[in-house]
Amino acid sequence: MTANDDTIAKLLPAQALTGREDPVDRILATAYELFSRRGIRDVGTNELIASSGVAKATFYRHFPSKDALVLAFLALRDQVWTVDLIVTEARRRGRTAEERLLAIFDVFGDWFQRPDFEACTFINVLLEMGPEHPLGRASIGYLGRIRGHIQALAEEAGLKDTEDFARSWHILMKGSIISATEGDFLASRRAQEMAGWLIEHHRH
Repeated sequence: MTANDDTIAKLLPAQALTGREDPVDRILATAYELFSRRGIRDVGTNELIASSGVAKATFYRHFPSKDALVLAFLALRDQVWTVDLIVTEARRRGRTAEERLLAIFDVFGDWFQRPDFEACTFINVLLEMGPEHPLGRASIGYLGRIRGHIQALAEEAGLKDTEDFARSWHILMKGSIISATEGDFLASRRAQEMAGWLIEHHRH
């Protein structure tokens, strides 16, 4: 495992939360592991209860419905994947705002090479549940939060039309994830090259 792989591994809740006594931590760790790999509909409540090792009454006391647990999982995914992994790690790797933007695709490159690469949960849930479902709408919101982080970096870099820039940049991010899912593990490098052109286009 490389240093970058180790950074990513430390941020996965399945490793961080497993073994804790707190039932909420155990339920969330189980949900994170199952939902991120298999989707929402394929994972039943009974499996979640059995796999987390909590009593049914305990489960429903903390999460009165499966959708309530999925919403908690999406919030955790946003913190772990979007903030702690993508944004924080990209900021750590880059010296300037432009370098930090481009470093997003370096982080993606490390992520794409992992055997447990699971694509983007927010895209997956949106496509699985649809944009009108509460979970689909929540996913749309979290995708918007990702664009907000990109827009903030673009503003730090002094780029113009930062909202349009963030939407175009997000297309590159989402497209590279889909391509990596197809098996193109150089997708992050290809996206990074196009990202450089996009930065040039948005310079004042």
